[in-house]
Amino acid sequence: MSADQLMPFQISRRDLLLSVAGTAAFSATSSWAQPADPGVVVSLDYGVASTLMALGIVPAAVASLADWDIWVVEPEMPPSVMDLGNSWEVNFEILTTLQPDLILTTPYLDALKPRLDALGRVLRLDVYSDEGGDILPKAIAATRQLGTAVGREQEAEAFLQSAELFFDECCERIAALNISSVALVSFLDARHARVYGSPGLYDNVLQRLGLQNAWTGQSTYWGFDTIGIEQLSRISDPTALLIALEPIPGDVLPKLSTSPLWNALPFVRADNFSVMPGSLMFGMVNDGMRFARLLTDHLETVA
Repeated sequence: MSADQLMPFQISRRDLLLSVAGTAAFSATSSWAQPADPGVVVSLDYGVASTLMALGIVPAAVASLADWDIWVVEPEMPPSVMDLGNSWEVNFEILTTLQPDLILTTPYLDALKPRLDALGRVLRLDVYSDEGGDILPKAIAATRQLGTAVGREQEAEAFLQSAELFFDECCERIAALNISSVALVSFLDARHARVYGSPGLYDNVLQRLGLQNAWTGQSTYWGFDTIGIEQLSRISDPTALLIALEPIPGDVLPKLSTSPLWNALPFVRADNFSVMPGSLMFGMVNDGMRFARLLTDHLETVA
């Protein structure tokens, strides 16, 4: 029986964290009657759009909105938001009609910037770029930059404080599980996968939660490397957990179940392989929080 159960009137650690986060958010917004109105804002990036919504602003339009519920899921996008089409094939007719006050973009879409500049103010948030560097600190800095650009500096600080408290809570829950290391993959087919490593968002969140990434190879600045399934044998920790992220192509797991190579891998022999819901691997802080929640909940069921 826990101390919280023995003393029902004593506030728990989890309730305390949530209370502090709520107080921070209230303090950040209680000093004025109405937050700043940023005007018409559109986003060409999922992670930037989810961060914008975390600051209390619903974008007028988002690129590739049709796949939002597959890759981002949370927060739910209101039906009023328009789909700008594929990020590399942005519907400039819709953009022109919207007359945006602010267009949010990333280095990945630099080729579009001259055309975007002609339509309104453009903010380029540099989180994933060939300059490299850990993603989570860059996402935190970009959140503050976005908060300043839309007049929501205090909301940005309150959000980041609540994120740190949330990561702390997940870290405490995971510390009780005695897990040595975790490797994360997304299957492309029965022979190839993306494996996630440094300096990506997943890897940074693993570190923030006190977990060791069992995959020690360096990845691209996107945070993953594409490998053949046989390369998973390079994972040296015999007690490592291998977690595959959904969605998984329908034929992959049946084919792997009959593969001698797959069944010879240590984590398969030890029954240390499992599948969990996916989250945006190329996102920002909000997406890192969703990943942390899903991972913590999953580890508590399999550890």
